[in-house]
Amino acid sequence: MNNGFIENNNYETIKCENGTSILTAKITETSLNPYGVAHGGFIFGLADTAAGAAAMSTGRKAMTVSADIDYLHSAKGNVLRAEAESIKDGKTISVYEVSIYDETRLVAKGSFTYFYLD
Repeated sequence: MNNGFIENNNYETIKCENGTSILTAKITETSLNPYGVAHGGFIFGLADTAAGAAAMSTGRKAMTVSADIDYLHSAKGNVLRAEAESIKDGKTISVYEVSIYDETRLVAKGSFTYFYLD
């Protein structure tokens, strides 16, 4: 799974199967906010991409309907890891929970709802 957005943000798929995914992201100069830590949009994009990958791992096409994220700590280090898992997989709607970790702790938690296009 690659495209311009994913490559541009240094997201890498580690695992993607059976309604789950693990992605990592290298934090670079272009990922930072004015305070020198990973930008919230960078973290949100990683979470949405991980949830979307998990949804697509079911073999279906999906689009984000709604998303909610809580930022718990500023991200430290060089790499973020996103872990997404299905918490509801219905006929037309699915919900995924995503946890974002830096190298030492949980930094964000999100819930993403997807609509299946098929």
